[in-house]
Amino acid sequence: MDAASAIDVSGLSHSYGQRQAIRQLDLNVASGQIFALLGPNGSGKTTLFRVLSTLIPVQKGQVEILGFDLRRCLNEIRARIGVVFQAASLDRKLTVSENIRHQAALYGVVGNELKRRETEMLHQLGLSERAYEITETLSGGLRRRVELAKGMIHQPRLLILDEPSAGLDPGARSDLWNYLLRLRDDLGVTVVLTTHLLEEADRADRIGILNEGELVACESPDLLRASVGGDSITIDCDQPEQLADAICDRFSVGAQVVEGTVRFEQSDGHQWISRLVEAYPDCIQSIRLGKPSLEDVFIQKTGHRFWQTLEEVGVD
Repeated sequence: MDAASAIDVSGLSHSYGQRQAIRQLDLNVASGQIFALLGPNGSGKTTLFRVLSTLIPVQKGQVEILGFDLRRCLNEIRARIGVVFQAASLDRKLTVSENIRHQAALYGVVGNELKRRETEMLHQLGLSERAYEITETLSGGLRRRVELAKGMIHQPRLLILDEPSAGLDPGARSDLWNYLLRLRDDLGVTVVLTTHLLEEADRADRIGILNEGELVACESPDLLRASVGGDSITIDCDQPEQLADAICDRFSVGAQVVEGTVRFEQSDGHQWISRLVEAYPDCIQSIRLGKPSLEDVFIQKTGHRFWQTLEEVGVD
């Protein structure tokens, strides 16, 4: 494993019965960065989260976390990672401080060291005045901060979060990201998170896009958008298949049908509007021109929109 890597995955596959959740996945996450695993339901991101957080064993392939083999060094890995689940893990009848202290005890953090770390954590997360409040009385955003405090109280080198913004309002989501950025910049903590929110993934240093168990793209947000190759052109019409074929034949571009619309990319997209309308005046109902987005990247890599997924099957 590269010394600069926090996570190194090679040939990882995982199945639930006959269903393949992850297919021959290779992934490298560098230390000291925020890495987002982006994918819709059924993409495999939750299964990958469970593997990386040591909740389920490696079925096939090789996984190293912080230099330790996941098959052989579970205790060493668990002592060095923090995990924040999508589902709440707080004891709602305990205070903020009691939740944090119970978590610290699991890692052997006690005495003066616990007092010091707890004081720091409460201050960093804006919870100092809430330390003795019962957690069930807190808002969703404040409870998420307590979850983060639990996940960080033992000072892990790697923090893994599953859908951390789920259920949060925009203000609480902004607070969460400000904290994650401080962890990266001030403490050098590597942050890996799963998300189905395109705008959230856009704030990460790198994004791994998952689709049906495969890693279809992995790069910085800017480089992913640049890979699209130009402006996105979307055409509404009654017969998209025929129009897409006609555009491909006439202009030699890679037009494709996506959810009933014709889409393709060109570097000089604005010049294509009049060209297309003149060529197919009776076919085109409307044309939309846009700068490349992460959804355009997803469409280019998979051939369908981000939200066009298979029927949910309960796990992904």
